[in-house]
Order: sequence, then C-alpha cells, then structure tokens
Amino acid sequence: MSVAPLAPQRRHTLFFLEQARAIAPVFLDTEVDMARVVVHRAAGRAAGRPVSPVTYLLYCAARVLAAHPEANAAIGGGRRPKVARYERVAGKVTFDKTLDGHRVVLTTVLPDLDAAPLEDIQRRLEHFRDGDPATMPELAKVRALHRMPIGLGRLAARMANRSLRRRAELMGTFAVTSLGHRPVDSFHSVGGTTVTLGMGRILDRPVARGGAVVIAPVMRLSLAFDHRVIDGAEAADVLAGIKDSLETFAPAEAAAPVEAGVAG
Repeated sequence: MSVAPLAPQRRHTLFFLEQARAIAPVFLDTEVDMARVVVHRAAGRAAGRPVSPVTYLLYCAARVLAAHPEANAAIGGGRRPKVARYERVAGKVTFDKTLDGHRVVLTTVLPDLDAAPLEDIQRRLEHFRDGDPATMPELAKVRALHRMPIGLGRLAARMANRSLRRRAELMGTFAVTSLGHRPVDSFHSVGGTTVTLGMGRILDRPVARGGAVVIAPVMRLSLAFDHRVIDGAEAADVLAGIKDSLETFAPAEAAAPVEAGVAG
C-alpha cells in the first residue's frame, strides 16, 4: 500500500464536488431512437464533415431549455435563496484530458448555444478537444487553482461560484457529460447545474415501430435535476423535449456538419 497527497491537478474536481453537495439531485432517464441522427452523421461523414453525438445533444438540449426558462436557471444566496433565470443557454461539457501526467476531467462552457448552428458547436468542441490543457488560455484559471495552497484554492473556488450573474459563464446553465465512447449504456451525473445530461453509447436495440419490432440505434439518456430549483414534472418535460428533438432531428440551419470524439 502507498499513501500520497491528492495530486494538485485533481483539486478542481475536489473543490467542485465539495460545493456540489448542496444540490438536491433527482434522476430521470429515457431511451432515444437515434436513427435520424445516425443518418445525418453518416451523410456528414461521407462528405468528410462528421459530427459528434455530443454536438447533437448540445444543439437539441439548448433549444429545449430556451423554451423552459424555469430549468435554465441557477440557485444561490445561502440563507436567503435566490433563483436566476438566464435569457441565453450555455452548455458545460466535460472532457477526458491528461494534465502533467495525470488523467483528469476538465470542462469548457459554450455560451449562446440556443442560437448556435450545429457546425459552430462542433468547431468549438474540437478546439477544446484538441487543445493542450497545459497551455490553453481557457484553462489558465484552473492551472492557477492547482498552484494555490489547498485552503486558498478551496476559498477561491467557492468565491468564484458565489455570483449568480457569473454562474452561467463559469458553470453553464446546463451540463453534458458522455461515456458513450466506452461500453457504458447509462449513468447519472451531477454537473453543478440545475440540469445535467448523461449520454451512454448508441447501440442497436429492438424498438417497436408501427406495431412491429425493428432494430434501431438507441441511446440511453439520463437527466439529473436540482429539486431546489425545479420539480419532476418540469424536468420530465425537458427530457421529453430533448428526446423528441433528437428523434425527429432536422437542423434549423442549412449548414453542413463537421466530428470529435468528446469524452467525459
């Protein structure tokens, strides 16, 4: 057996989880028929412009959340709770990265997703996926947090997250995490936002269509919601809307798609 201090590169996760304890999570899940998405991805791949499944989820979820302002929100204020409802939708995405030899989860926040074309979302994901976490300017504050004494880092993380006005910029208004690149069917995660979506793998499964059983590409999708902010009926409406948007997928813009293996 060996015992060693927690690697500084993992401190941001520790600080986040300490704050996430305040969330009162409830978990929902569903199955999504991804046939329309798979066809769209195949067409993009054939044209040399493939798109990650995460991009489709961000695209659809942002538009659904824009129609559900009660869920596109955050709570704060301690003993005097306040709820901020945001006019725009920002998505936090997790990535599996290696920083200074340590495998860690890092995140990026993509603002204004409710109006972003599919190809723009994909481009932004690829930028973060391909960037070096040791030098990316977007991660400078995280690296600074790692260098602080642990007590000061904990305080800095807590203070940064206190402002509801800055919460959407720092944490997003919803979060997406995916383990679909591994043989994982479903999982539930709390991303520090009122709504967190978890993506499993897309796998051929039997599906009932028009009175017959057919084989279709199915993805299990989970939704964790903060019960302090919304109730189950609202969360179920959001999940149902995202499911319907993916199953009937048709991008509003005519822009051609573009792929990244996004992991988290």
